[in-house]
Amino acid sequence: MTEREAKKELLRRAKDIDATVRVGKDGVTESLNNEIVEQLKKRRLIKVKVLNNSDSDAGDVAGEITAATDSVAVDVRGGVILLTDRRTWESLCQKKFD
Repeated sequence: MTEREAKKELLRRAKDIDATVRVGKDGVTESLNNEIVEQLKKRRLIKVKVLNNSDSDAGDVAGEITAATDSVAVDVRGGVILLTDRRTWESLCQKKFD
């Protein structure tokens, strides 16, 4: 499976998921990163919502979070970031279908 196909699969899975983490005016903090790591361990795929009162752009926030949590930002649309853990991403990218 290519990265493009893996992204499509994860987007399909995320269709019915609600955002469980919100980034507000405090921005990306250590406690926020810890919460993201814990949720990724349990769910493997989460949505992060960047609220309007945040001074940061969703793309910048995605970069900060992925660097701090060793996760993969699958997609950034508007103020919503779709995150998955690196293990899930790599296993999907390496999957082969005949």
